[in-house]
Amino acid sequence: MSAVTLEQASIIADTAIATGREMGLRPLTVAVLYSGGALVALKREDWSGVLRPDIAIGKAWGAVGMGEPSRNLAGRADKFLNALAVMSGGKVVGVPGGVLILDSAGEILGSVGISGDASAKDEACAIAGIKAAGLVADPAEPDL
Repeated sequence: MSAVTLEQASIIADTAIATGREMGLRPLTVAVLYSGGALVALKREDWSGVLRPDIAIGKAWGAVGMGEPSRNLAGRADKFLNALAVMSGGKVVGVPGGVLILDSAGEILGSVGISGDASAKDEACAIAGIKAAGLVADPAEPDL
């Protein structure tokens, strides 16, 4: 099984935060997980809220756990999301901002979750970070 490396995760997190600064967003927290769901990197900007790490990890965990971006989970019925939350021990956060990290062949290497601003803006920063690491983001473009 291939997985995102620490070097790639660092590029993703640093670029996502830099993108957030360029966009004038509120302070961000970025979580990068490898394909098995374990945390590889977590960066929290100064003044990012106390719950932001848990939210960022939950977005990433839901994406890699379900094999699809968290924006797709957001469109599901409330009962489904409630069931996922219960089954995962509350780990899944089903709102945009959890983006899959793919290699060029489409294999899932991990996921990124970002929390701090509007979900679509969080997602845009995740995508920028993934692309900066030379990897492929799913979804390819956010709805801004």
